Amino acid sequence: MQGRVLIIAGSDSGGGAGIQADIKTVTALDGFAMTAITALTAQNTQGVFDIHNVPTSFISEQIKVVLGDIGADVIKIGMLSQPEIIRVVCDTLKIEAPEVPIILDPVMVAKGGASLLGEEAIDALKKLMVPRALVLTPNIPEAEALAGIAAPRVEEAESLARALSILGPQAILLKGGHRDGTDVVDLLMEGGQVVETYTSTRINTVHTHGTGCTLSSALAVGIAQGLTLRNSVKRAREYVQEAIRTAPCYGRGHGPLNHAHTFSKF
Repeated sequence: MQGRVLIIAGSDSGGGAGIQADIKTVTALDGFAMTAITALTAQNTQGVFDIHNVPTSFISEQIKVVLGDIGADVIKIGMLSQPEIIRVVCDTLKIEAPEVPIILDPVMVAKGGASLLGEEAIDALKKLMVPRALVLTPNIPEAEALAGIAAPRVEEAESLARALSILGPQAILLKGGHRDGTDVVDLLMEGGQVVETYTSTRINTVHTHGTGCTLSSALAVGIAQGLTLRNSVKRAREYVQEAIRTAPCYGRGHGPLNHAHTFSKF
């Protein structure tokens, strides 16, 4: 099917999240992945031990040369750790890809609990990047931070998503995995209205590192391949569920998913 996806995000040296998870996901779903790396992290399944931000001029150059030659059908944005990085990405895309749809995963905290986004950066993300998103894909803590309200209960999902819609994204996929319960309930809102609610049985496992990156990239490649938003979300959720179910159980902490489950055995 193909579909060109430019991923603007940070690198995960452990291979479970970030750029590494994004590339695996897009490839596993028969798309073509390109990257502009915003940060290098020293991390594994137990946590993030160091972050090295890429110079903003080099981030911009990566975006320019890829778009100028190969182009993109969709742009997926993940970790943008500094306000100046957010600004340069916005400015570059405004010139180089003003009409290319953006899937924005507002990465704020790593699975192990390390903060990846400061208050000033959150404010910049809200003002500059969120209004440009075709789809915003926050988990509950990220959604609460962006909306400035607490909404921990499942019945508060709609009001939380509506508060996010005021910030300007065309659609919101609010992920419910951080809530307690035997089911995971995700909510899809377009134009301030709930258009779909997705419920799946929770898989009890610690091997969920990179689920947010994986889901947003799976959604991005679906859009790049011409699927509707609802069908893209449906396929992305099914892909992630199977990747969790068949996770290889690597590491001593939150292990990575099985991104390659779509490939036949050799």
